[in-house]
Amino acid sequence: MFIEAIQKIWVSSGFVSLTWQHLVMILIACILVYLAIVKKFEPMLLLPIAFGILLVNLPFTGLMDAPASSSEAGGLLYYLYQGVKKGIYPSLIFLGIGAMTDFGPLIARPASLFIGAGAQFGIAIAFTLATALGFTPQEAASIGIIGGADGPTAIFLTSKLAPALLPAIAVAAYSYMALIPMIQPPLMRLMTSKKDREIKMEQTRTVSKLEKICFPIIVTIFCVLLLPSTAPLIGMLMLGNLFKESGVVERLSSTAQNALINIVTIFLGVTVGATANAETFLKLDTIKIIALGLFAFMFSTIGGLLLGKLMCVITKGKINPLIGSAGVSAVPMAARVSQIEGQKANPSNFLLMHAMGPNVAGVIGSAVSAGVLLALFG
Repeated sequence: MFIEAIQKIWVSSGFVSLTWQHLVMILIACILVYLAIVKKFEPMLLLPIAFGILLVNLPFTGLMDAPASSSEAGGLLYYLYQGVKKGIYPSLIFLGIGAMTDFGPLIARPASLFIGAGAQFGIAIAFTLATALGFTPQEAASIGIIGGADGPTAIFLTSKLAPALLPAIAVAAYSYMALIPMIQPPLMRLMTSKKDREIKMEQTRTVSKLEKICFPIIVTIFCVLLLPSTAPLIGMLMLGNLFKESGVVERLSSTAQNALINIVTIFLGVTVGATANAETFLKLDTIKIIALGLFAFMFSTIGGLLLGKLMCVITKGKINPLIGSAGVSAVPMAARVSQIEGQKANPSNFLLMHAMGPNVAGVIGSAVSAGVLLALFG
């Protein structure tokens, strides 16, 4: 009887169905956990993603299983994942980002918009390459948007254009966002001279409260009239910012930038990771998507740096080209990397607030890019 019970437990355990593919994905999850905890590579993103990958690659958990019938329940993460599939989480993340973001540096230096636009260069490159590799225009657009380094926007666009690619694109987009401190610095040092990196920038002008209140309203009207499909992202981003800048809804602003975004980040991170199961993830197309996504991200960084160098020349050395790398949408990660690299070259350099201009321009730029692609291929 005891032996039979042991045998029954063993047969129903995950060990029986564990394959080498599962072991590969479990190893990847453990590496990502290491990078999040030990290397501190954006642990707020990387840790839940890594644990989601770990959970879904342990056999028989059923966490991402759809309900077999209307009378049966599906897995826990299946239901949480609906917020990703339906585009709910990306919009809520943008609400929180807006509430946490100061658009002052962008308002004070509107030229930052050009850097944000230049940092979308990788999207076009990846779109062209993906099309050449046989992906449909809708799939190529979804792959290309990874270059904006904006996980919520990548999820939003892919859920509309190429839902089948959502697992690979979501994991790639969020992983590259989290790995910015590893990917960007070598490109920054390659594209700029030590003299460039040493440039100290003057403090920008003080932006008035009226300007900060008018900015989200004006941007919403212009962007949504031009590209109505951007309303969920631009609308929520600017609403969150209006909460912050109005000064009359402190509780709403606090909730959006703390409790709400933290809860949504947990749900989104774990469920995005949970899409990376061994059976569907370890495929040639997935490898292509991840490679193209990295290529897109690198070229977006290069595009931003090139615009930064151009602005440095135009202003006769008043702009440090390093802020160009912050033109990708990852806020405030990319701006922090610009600050770190600037201080390595010149310890008295303080580029963070200067880099925030291109950084928030990149958020708007990636949302607008998604709207353009949705209008063209939707």
